[in-house]
Amino acid sequence: MKNAIKLFQDKKIRVKWDSDKEEWYFSIVDVVVVLTDNDFQTARKYWNKLAQRLREEGNESVTNCHQLKMLASDGKYYKTDVADTEQLLRLIQSVPSKKAEPFKMWLARVGRERIDETQDPELAIDRAMQTYLQKGYSKDWINQRLKTIEVRKELTDEWNRVGIEKQEDFAILTNEITKAWSGKSVKEYKQFKGIKKENLRDNMTNLELILNMLADIESDEEKFEMPMLTKIFL
Repeated sequence: MKNAIKLFQDKKIRVKWDSDKEEWYFSIVDVVVVLTDNDFQTARKYWNKLAQRLREEGNESVTNCHQLKMLASDGKYYKTDVADTEQLLRLIQSVPSKKAEPFKMWLARVGRERIDETQDPELAIDRAMQTYLQKGYSKDWINQRLKTIEVRKELTDEWNRVGIEKQEDFAILTNEITKAWSGKSVKEYKQFKGIKKENLRDNMTNLELILNMLADIESDEEKFEMPMLTKIFL
């Protein structure tokens, strides 16, 4: 677990990276300070009242939040309410603040885009192409990456066909495939690449993408019958 401080405008927000869960955790009170322009103590009282109201409404984002020890201004570590990215975005929607409006508008836009993509899947491909171009990837790399996405989709469809639907099961199988061609687990490969939450394939070279795609194709051709899957999981 690593400590870090991220700046939001001129405000500091304490964060922690959990390497086991591969998740960033943010100090909720620090975020409330930024959104409400209050001092720390006032923001903490605001958060306590907001948390109580959300619990009464049955909001799972609050009931699932937990505490981590974080460094305070007095140099000591105290248990602090934290939220992962998904929880934090949900909580921001509950704060009536001008500074929260850009986040709310972004969430609304993303939601609309996802709905549009379910009706026209080609939109998702176009959006991915534009995003990669904006990040500076070459067209050759992007074409290779899109091919790996297509192959991956065929593979996950095959997994679904044999009854595998849980994300944690997908992760186990993906780990096995990654080990088969690279000799490293997904977590080890991310450490090798020096990345955290970023998509591993987005940080691969053309050669790595090809090797990974070939491994996916080979796994798909094996058709993953249930007896073999049982061996992997057990």
